[in-house]
Amino acid sequence: MGVRKRERAEQIKEANKSIAFAKLNNCPTSPRKMRLVADLVRGQKVENALNILKFNTKEASGRLEKLLLSAIANWQAKNADANIEEAELFVKEIRVDGGAMLKRLRPAPQGRAHRIRKRSNHVTIVLGSNNNTQSN
Repeated sequence: MGVRKRERAEQIKEANKSIAFAKLNNCPTSPRKMRLVADLVRGQKVENALNILKFNTKEASGRLEKLLLSAIANWQAKNADANIEEAELFVKEIRVDGGAMLKRLRPAPQGRAHRIRKRSNHVTIVLGSNNNTQSN
């Protein structure tokens, strides 16, 4: 690895240490369905986002709620002395990327076969704070 590439990688690692985030990899839901729910909570305050996810009927909302609670726990681990209400946490970034795809064959008439693609996704939630009480 080159020097510039290594230095840039170290800068990114240091920046990730100061923010609170959580990742969910290989979630067996299509990215399109997950993005419908993710768009509802993007930019919302954490309390409001938890309420939206709790009372949403889609299956993806349960998984995102659990991921958001994990991101909040990660924030609390980094800022042990800070209070969630005073910090005014909000969902700074939520990203849904396509994951691995299982490919299957389904029999079709006249000796043919149709390909079935079982999609999965990766979700990343980044929390931000309006009051900059995060310690570096």
